[in-house]
Amino acid sequence: MKTFLLVHGAWHSGRVWDRVVPLLTEAGHRVLAPSLTGHGDKEHLLGPDVGLDTHVADVLAVLADEDLTDVVLVGHSYAGMVISAVAGLAPERVSALVYVDAMIPADGESVLDVMPFTQGLIDAAGGWRIPPMGGDFGVTDPADVEWLRPMLSDEPVRCFQQPVSLDEAALAAIPRTCVHCVGDAPEGVARRVPPGARVWELRSGHDCMVTVPGELSGLLLKAASA
Repeated sequence: MKTFLLVHGAWHSGRVWDRVVPLLTEAGHRVLAPSLTGHGDKEHLLGPDVGLDTHVADVLAVLADEDLTDVVLVGHSYAGMVISAVAGLAPERVSALVYVDAMIPADGESVLDVMPFTQGLIDAAGGWRIPPMGGDFGVTDPADVEWLRPMLSDEPVRCFQQPVSLDEAALAAIPRTCVHCVGDAPEGVARRVPPGARVWELRSGHDCMVTVPGELSGLLLKAASA
């Protein structure tokens, strides 16, 4: 049995994984999909001081509070920043990293460095919080859109501005897999690949856990067993 810790991207909540969680559970694994501070059941904690460091601390707390080891740590989109930092701080708890259409930073980079177009979102917001970007993250089915939209909430600007601190040596020792959505992904989605990482493509829009949960779950299981 593996433990999967699924980390959602900007604007989303842990509920975005609701179609993936039962598939991994039915395969015999433990699955956690918490909401980061400012989202989902923690939306009331949204504030200008919430940043990347807050979200890294959220995930580290789950690892410690649940005493998790042998974890397959999965990050979608912005959460690629989060899981990279977490794995460097707690490498003894992480057996694999999976970047799902995710940002892959170098040490000292922010979201603005990895995806410069996000500066336009900050400029348009004109304050400390950024509303969900236009479109529906590659989700086109009306029923799926209706299901997704209520779980979206604003993202603090600090999450995009704060640089990540990485332990590159620790990261290099952890098997890494990149899942690239090659359907209707938003313009500018990072296609960086860490040295030695596997790269798999998935025919889907950006929110593949909504549109093709079965296919994504199969790749996550494959990454866990490789």
